[in-house]
Amino acid sequence: MLLHIPAILDHDQVVQLRQALDAADWTDGRETVGVQGALVKRNRQLPDASPLRAELGHIVLAALARHPLYHAATLPLRTLPPRFNRYEGGGQYGMHVDGSVMSLPGGEQLRSDISCTLFLSEPDDYDGGELIVSDTYGEHEVKLPAGDAIIYPSSSLHRVQPVTRGARLASFFWVQSLIRDDGRRRLLFELDTSIQRLTATGADADAVLQLTGTYHNLLRQWAEA
Repeated sequence: MLLHIPAILDHDQVVQLRQALDAADWTDGRETVGVQGALVKRNRQLPDASPLRAELGHIVLAALARHPLYHAATLPLRTLPPRFNRYEGGGQYGMHVDGSVMSLPGGEQLRSDISCTLFLSEPDDYDGGELIVSDTYGEHEVKLPAGDAIIYPSSSLHRVQPVTRGARLASFFWVQSLIRDDGRRRLLFELDTSIQRLTATGADADAVLQLTGTYHNLLRQWAEA
């Protein structure tokens, strides 16, 4: 499921992160990928050990925790602490697929079910830099307002187009969902959003209760903790 999630961060939070990142010390983005990724990756990132990365990551994680649409779509079990990258001067990331298993702080492992990009630059601030996600329905081009996020299955091939003007700043991270299968996550998300709409429009309470029970019984059956 590829889904645009608006307003993860508000305007003031975007400004706060941008000011911090504009003054940051960056490192070569190829330091955080394997041999194949390094062949096609041309960007800069905050170092993994950077205190600023941890500080800004906490802001992002707190905003995600407050966002009901994000929670409904991802059903997160574990989240890799957010990273931050910068593309400019022709920087790009060629077609690749994300690693399937990643290490969390403390040595625990995370299975990457969902990839997330949180845009921190306005689309008019830079040329190029579109995230291209390829799936069975073709290629999807994504370039969102600052503060908005896109989520998509980590199994998808994807790339970032060259940035030819300005700078593209973003946070990116991966989620291990309670629901491993993307098709089942989509069904649960659609059922959840339908229940919310029915509730808001004053639908029959008994029918809504029955659907809510169905949602939770499916979640209970499919969840992996």
